[in-house]
Amino acid sequence: MTPRITRINPDRLHPTPGYHHVTVVEAGRTAHLAGQCPLDGDGNLVGPGSLDAQVDRIVENALIALAAVGAGPQDVIRSVVYVRSDDRDDLGAVWQRLTSSALAPAFTTASTLLGVAQLGFSGQLAEVDLTAALPG
Repeated sequence: MTPRITRINPDRLHPTPGYHHVTVVEAGRTAHLAGQCPLDGDGNLVGPGSLDAQVDRIVENALIALAAVGAGPQDVIRSVVYVRSDDRDDLGAVWQRLTSSALAPAFTTASTLLGVAQLGFSGQLAEVDLTAALPG
């Protein structure tokens, strides 16, 4: 936790599996990343049919995007995770992989995990949308 970002779990709300119900950011600049997809540098889908491979590429892409604005996972103040599935096990597996990755600190903040019917690219199984408070 940095002094400009405070994460809170109010006593009267349910316990969470690692994220916080509320994230407060002191005034400053923010970066709103486009949904990070499992695409390589040429725009090709990585890991067709594999949630693990796709999540790993999403993590890689998100770290690159955050670094481009001088931020890291610890600076993320909001995340939304989309999984193309209505199976809770798939959603849980994606959450577990993300929270075990180099991007894990991003998911200690205000986070939402959704199962959806379709994503933007054919064969795409997951996407992560991040907002970060920029350092300094």
